Amino acid sequence: MKRRDILKFSLAAGVAWLIATPNLAMAADPVMVTVVKIAGIPYFGALERGLQEAGKQFNIDVSMTGPANIDPAQQVKLLEDLIAKKVDVIGLVPLDVKACEPVLKRAQAAGIKVIVHEGPEQEGRDWDVELIDSTKFGEVQMQSLAKEMGEEGDYVVYVGTLTTPLHNKWADAAIAYQKAHYPKMNLVADRFPGADEIDSAYRTTIDVLKAYPKLKGILAFGSNGPIAAGNAVKEKHLSKRIAVIGTVLPSQAKDLIMDGVIREGFMWNPREAGSAMVAVARLVLDGTKIEDGMDVPGLGKATVDVPGKLIKVDKITHINKETVDGLIAQGL
Repeated sequence: MKRRDILKFSLAAGVAWLIATPNLAMAADPVMVTVVKIAGIPYFGALERGLQEAGKQFNIDVSMTGPANIDPAQQVKLLEDLIAKKVDVIGLVPLDVKACEPVLKRAQAAGIKVIVHEGPEQEGRDWDVELIDSTKFGEVQMQSLAKEMGEEGDYVVYVGTLTTPLHNKWADAAIAYQKAHYPKMNLVADRFPGADEIDSAYRTTIDVLKAYPKLKGILAFGSNGPIAAGNAVKEKHLSKRIAVIGTVLPSQAKDLIMDGVIREGFMWNPREAGSAMVAVARLVLDGTKIEDGMDVPGLGKATVDVPGKLIKVDKITHINKETVDGLIAQGL
């Protein structure tokens, strides 16, 4: 046998031996794909940066996807595709917990781990990760709205959809707090959906301004809601009369905040949320015991409800004229 043929034979034999002996070959990183509520909006862009940063830190191959529009059926279809692809971990920010429940349970039955954010009521998960106390998050925003309204007058509430779990939980907490503490304030109609999409929330606000001429406040849960409401209020020259409060990204809201249109915004750090989802996925993949008071990488000491499969820290951020530039400097 010629020397060239010997080398070819040796190389082929070596490759075959490695394939037949996988423990000695380099193992691929586990794959985690996170399905968010809608693709292409700034909030989830920030969350994706957190996912990617933590993926490198924890040796997980991470990516993010989401429906083009707010549509629970599209989100379910994306989850089904991930089961077919046999990913190791599914991350999820749910639009409709009931719609997602059956497909997540099928994922778990297939051995896929499920890490959820903004879904403490979501069945079919291994863990839900929250950076805020949901009741407090609604209450502090109502306190801010009440202050700006002088604790009296008509107001409305926006949510992403009527099935988005945390938006409605925040709204419930805010409205309950108003009824208990500010009896002169009046919720003029049941909550309006569409706060995740600029166009939808803008159209809703134009309709609301026509329907309720004495309106004094808009409380919007959904990061595009305050932006759209603020744009409409500013366009109609009503920013001195109508207070806009809600969940926003500092970088997206700065101009409206500095103009006094959005009186105050509230958020947690979505980059930290994305990072935390990956960190918890790593703990689950490694079989690490998750218990109350433990340090979650990147978050610190967490409150853990083990039976409820909930990991929580309290990191509510107030966004106003004094804080907005500093928060933007942090990448928000």
